Amino acid sequence: MLAAVDHVQLAAPPGSEDLLRAYYGDVLGMTEIPKPPVLAARGGCWFRAGAVELHLGVEDGFRPATKAHPGLRVTDIEAYADRLTACGAPVSWDDNLPGHRRFFSRDPVGNRLEFLQPR
Repeated sequence: MLAAVDHVQLAAPPGSEDLLRAYYGDVLGMTEIPKPPVLAARGGCWFRAGAVELHLGVEDGFRPATKAHPGLRVTDIEAYADRLTACGAPVSWDDNLPGHRRFFSRDPVGNRLEFLQPR
C-alpha cells in the first residue's frame, strides 16, 4: 500500500551541480543533503525542504523535462514568486487549476517546476 511520495527525481546534464546548488539551495531555499557514497560517485545532488525531497541525477544526453514536472506546494506564493523573479528565474502565472494559485518556472538546466498554493 502506498503511504507517501519519498522523493522526486529530475535529470540534469553532467557538470551542472554548481548551477543546481545555486538554484535549489539559494533561490528555492532548499538544503542540500548528502548522497550515499556509492550514489555520489555518479554525480548530481539531492535537496530537502521540510517533507519535500528532490533528487537531481546526472544523465548523459540530457534533455530537460518540458511537460513533466513536480508540483511543489508553497506558502505565501506571491512572495515566493517575487523571490524567484528577483533571482532571475522565470515565473509564468497560470490560473487554470480551480481552487489554487499557481505558477510555473524552470530550473537553470531547463526542467519545468510548478509552484502552487490552495486558495
